[in-house]
Amino acid sequence: ATSTLPVYQPDPTTIRVLHVSDIHLNPGSWRIIASLVKQYRINVIIDTGDTMDHGSAAENHFLDPVSTLGAPYVWVRGNHDSRSTQKYLTRRAHVTVLDHGKVAQVAGVRIAGVGDPQFTPDRSVVAAGEPAERTAGGRLADSLRTQRLAGTPADIAVAHNPTAVTEADGLAPLALAGHIHHRENTMLPQGTRLMVEGSTGGGGLRAVQNKKPAPVEASVLYLDRTTKRLQAWDEITLGGLGLSRAEVSRHLPRENQPGATPAPSGSPHSSGPPSGHSSGPPSRPSGSPSDSPR
Repeated sequence: ATSTLPVYQPDPTTIRVLHVSDIHLNPGSWRIIASLVKQYRINVIIDTGDTMDHGSAAENHFLDPVSTLGAPYVWVRGNHDSRSTQKYLTRRAHVTVLDHGKVAQVAGVRIAGVGDPQFTPDRSVVAAGEPAERTAGGRLADSLRTQRLAGTPADIAVAHNPTAVTEADGLAPLALAGHIHHRENTMLPQGTRLMVEGSTGGGGLRAVQNKKPAPVEASVLYLDRTTKRLQAWDEITLGGLGLSRAEVSRHLPRENQPGATPAPSGSPHSSGPPSGHSSGPPSRPSGSPSDSPR
């Protein structure tokens, strides 16, 4: 389905980030990601976790394709990813694992991340809940403050659970998360834009248990190459299991829409609140959606 999307000509003034999440052992996700990397000329992939389902050692070889996707891969642990998962990924080529608020510069973008403090691969494990997530988010926030005081502020804060990354509000212009298997895009009170991705694995192999297949979702974020501020984003939605539907919609921050007054570039608020829809007729790299269920 991704091959039906019209060829996209990237703006050389942007850094293109592919945000994926919650693959949940769906092997088809690797081909989708590789296709998007090629067509959009992606500079860096950010995976906000739950790449696995049970985090077992037997699952680890599922991760081998991350080194061959055509772009550097930045990853944070989700609640279905074990420490074994994380250790295995640290040894893969072209992969950066973020945890404990670690900051890495990849493709010119400074990214800070924290792994999920909870490992709950099935219902036999009692979750520690939101307090644990807020504590992990606090570690991320402390790291972001330190980086800011050192004059090297992060451009993107990353965690699996939205509760954790919300603690970064006001400390980075953009925060990415997953976990909830559907998209959300909100402006936090202190000016950080929180973008939560849906499941790039369409809910994973468990999708066969559902009456309707869950969509496969990913997003391409366009950052200004100089300021690293979000300029626009494309939401890519593919039909789930048994479908071959491909759609792309372009979204702009409000200050980038026609007639808007740009916010000061030095403020976290310069990313602006979400538009909520494609801004008028989408500026499409996609043209019309392709829809051919089977």
